[in-house]
Amino acid sequence: MIKLRCVVEHITYQNSENGYSIMKVNVKGHKHPVTIVGSLLEVPVGSSLVCDGDWKVDKKYGSQFVVESWQEEMPATILGIEKYLGSGLVKGIGPAFAKQIVRQFGLETIDVIEEDIQRLREVPGIGEKRIEQIRVSWDKQKDIKNVMLFLQGYGVSTAYAAKIYRQYGKDSIDKVKGNPYVLADDIWGIGFKTADGIATKLGYEKNDLRRCRSGILYTLNQLANDGHVYAVEEQLIKSACELLEADQEAIAAALAQMIADEDLKCEADAIYLPVFYHSECGTAKRLEALFTAEGNDKKQPTFNLEAITKETGIEYDDVQIAAIKQAVASKVMVLTGGPGTGKTTTTQGIIAALKTAGLDIRLAAPTGRAAKRMSEATGMEA
Repeated sequence: MIKLRCVVEHITYQNSENGYSIMKVNVKGHKHPVTIVGSLLEVPVGSSLVCDGDWKVDKKYGSQFVVESWQEEMPATILGIEKYLGSGLVKGIGPAFAKQIVRQFGLETIDVIEEDIQRLREVPGIGEKRIEQIRVSWDKQKDIKNVMLFLQGYGVSTAYAAKIYRQYGKDSIDKVKGNPYVLADDIWGIGFKTADGIATKLGYEKNDLRRCRSGILYTLNQLANDGHVYAVEEQLIKSACELLEADQEAIAAALAQMIADEDLKCEADAIYLPVFYHSECGTAKRLEALFTAEGNDKKQPTFNLEAITKETGIEYDDVQIAAIKQAVASKVMVLTGGPGTGKTTTTQGIIAALKTAGLDIRLAAPTGRAAKRMSEATGMEA
């Protein structure tokens, strides 16, 4: 990784949400300004930066320095200080006041603002109200810089550091120190493993309750990504132990606490994330309503294999025939199987069986794409 010392000359683009910026900077030894890109949250013109990153050549924009992390140094020249103060980042100081302040205090300007801000009254036109405005804005910029430096020290990229500051503001450092695992819940793009890396650098023990809780949630979410709505308690503890390399007793204690706090739902030995538990309960209630609903017994279809085969032009095997029989005899049936096992042709057989009974048929699918495929397969609107 290359270290680049530079002074911001011009801001070409800056995203106020994530801090992503494109800037022209002056670099010693370079005849013309160079372009740097990266997440540079609220960095104004005139800022002196020490950037870590690498050069790359963009096909459209040419040579650029991609910033991975950065630190700001206070401007060391009269012109640099004036540009910095007049950039608009410090509320209450525009270009005109910046020029007057620097004329009054010279290279001591930054020290005056940091240590004895009331001395700004020596500048004509600056009163108590403006001094307070400057102080609040200056402190905010200090908070941002402190947060960025702290987070970069724990391996957090400037892009995510910007997101963290947007979420927690001046409390960011205390929030992360108090429980870095909240980042996995609150900050889009930061997962358990990133949060765990920060926690390790902060000195968190493997059996720490906060770590165990977050590891359990991560394990359940990974299972959900694989299609599982719950985990068997014994297997969940085992999987979390393998992930965290923590003691089984610590994981079990954390799990018990999460259930007691209703952060997780437990039914028998099945452990659910609350969202999936409530979804399952809702599904069960809907199925129960379908099972107990009064049907139209006068139009119960009879199974006629010859009529079905004639309607579809398909020769069904024994398993498919059994599925069609089950479907026409039941209020609710789930048909499942892997790719190429005959679900579509079986569905066509079910529709044919219902058609021969003269029943009104409606097809529905959970997504537009699935509805289109169902229509293509059956020739009916879904």
